[in-house]
Amino acid sequence: MIWRLTLPWALAALGCFQAGTRAADPLADFDAGRFTWRATGPLVDVGPGRTAPDPHVSIKDPTFVFHENAWHLFATLRRKSGQVEIEYLSFPDWPRANAAPRHLLALHDQYYCAPQVFFFTPHQKWYLVYQLADKNRTPAFGPCCSTSTRLGDPQAWSRPQPMVTNAPPQPKWLDFWVICDERKAHLFYTSLDGNLWRRETAKSAFPLGWSEPQLALHADLFEASHTYRLQGRRQYLTLVEAQGGGRRYYKAWLADRLEGPWKGLADSLDHAFAAAASVRQEPAWATSISHGELVRTGCDEYLEVDPARLRFVFQGCNDAEYRGQGYGGIPWRLGLLEAEAKP
Repeated sequence: MIWRLTLPWALAALGCFQAGTRAADPLADFDAGRFTWRATGPLVDVGPGRTAPDPHVSIKDPTFVFHENAWHLFATLRRKSGQVEIEYLSFPDWPRANAAPRHLLALHDQYYCAPQVFFFTPHQKWYLVYQLADKNRTPAFGPCCSTSTRLGDPQAWSRPQPMVTNAPPQPKWLDFWVICDERKAHLFYTSLDGNLWRRETAKSAFPLGWSEPQLALHADLFEASHTYRLQGRRQYLTLVEAQGGGRRYYKAWLADRLEGPWKGLADSLDHAFAAAASVRQEPAWATSISHGELVRTGCDEYLEVDPARLRFVFQGCNDAEYRGQGYGGIPWRLGLLEAEAKP
C-alpha cells in the first residue's frame, strides 16, 4: 500500500522548521512567480566516506519519497577517482539524515547516477530511473531503470534495463525524468544547448515504447529538469537548472498539459524559482542552488506537489567551492528550502 504524505506528516517528518506565518493566500505568491525561501544548513554530506581509500567527494542529485514513516533517499555519490554511483539512505526525519547508514546499490561497475524514484501503480512496483554509461551498449549513455517491490532493501533492485531503443549512437541527452498522466508516460531530458526534450509512451508499454523526441522548451537553461503535477489544479510545473553570475540556480515554467506549451513562471536570474538572492540562510553556505527535487504529496507516477507548501531538497555549495576547482571536485551537500511568504 502506498501512503500519501499529508501536510501534518510532512511537517513532522521534515523536522527542520517550525511552521511559520504565511500569507493569507499562500497561492498568491506562486501564481505571481514570487519565490522566497528559508534554507537549512547542510543536512547530508559524504559522511564517513571522506576517509575511504577512494574518498567520497560529494553527494548530489537527490530523489526521495516518504513511505511507511520513513524517508527513502537516493543520490549520486562521487568519489575522488571520478567514479559515480547511487547511494541509498533511510531515516525518520531530515535532521537525522546524515547519521543514517549508507548503502551503495551496486547496479553497475562503470557509471550510473542522477536517479529518480517513484511507485508505478500499474505494475505495483517501485521504479528507479537513472542515467548509465556502458561501453558495450548502443547508445553507450542513456536512460535505464531498475525495479523493486521492497523499497527499503538496497539489494532488491533489478539489474539495469535500457529504456530507449530508438536513439542515435551518440545522442546528446542527460538527467532523465519520468512523469505520467492518466494515459501516457512522459520522459523529459535536456541536451546542454538550451533544449528540453520530451518523449512519450503508453502507460501499458512503460518503460519501453518511447516516441521520437519532441522539443518541449528552448530557453537559457542547462540541466536537471524536474516536472510535477500541481495538487488541486489541472497544471504542471517544470523546474530546470540554469547558470548565471558564476552560480547555479533554478527556473520554472507552467503548462496545462505535459505536451506543453510551457509558459514562464519564474524564468530569469532576476526572477528565479530558487537562487542565492532569494534564499535566507544562517549561516550562509550555498550560493549555488543546484540539482534538487520538490517534496511530493505522494509516491506514485503522477509526481504531485502542493503549490501552497513547497519544499525543495537541493545540492549546494559556496562560491569558493564551486569556482575553485574542476566540477568533479566540488563538495556538494544536500540541504532543504522551504517557501516563505514574500513581504
